[in-house]
Amino acid sequence: MENRKSGVSPAEAVLLGALAPGVNAPTWNTLKSAFVLLGACLAVMLGLAFSSSDLALVLHVGFLVLITATLFFLLSWFLSQTGLVSIEHQMQDLDLVPKDRKDE
Repeated sequence: MENRKSGVSPAEAVLLGALAPGVNAPTWNTLKSAFVLLGACLAVMLGLAFSSSDLALVLHVGFLVLITATLFFLLSWFLSQTGLVSIEHQMQDLDLVPKDRKDE
């Protein structure tokens, strides 16, 4: 794994991904996991809304599902266009390592 080579823990890699320009692989994996959990919660909410037979609640939760799916699709598309950034590059952007050090 990339973050094992650089000596950066996964939590530090996600923090670097939040602070530095670009998105690294651990940050993207964390975002995907958050979307999966959000989708599971919304699926349960949608099931409960259908069981309550309240049309307004079904429409509301359905709209939330649509917003979530659209956001995930757009984030995935954007990252497929721009690509992921290495953790080492993000550390250099934040001046955590010398810029003259060669990537190994």
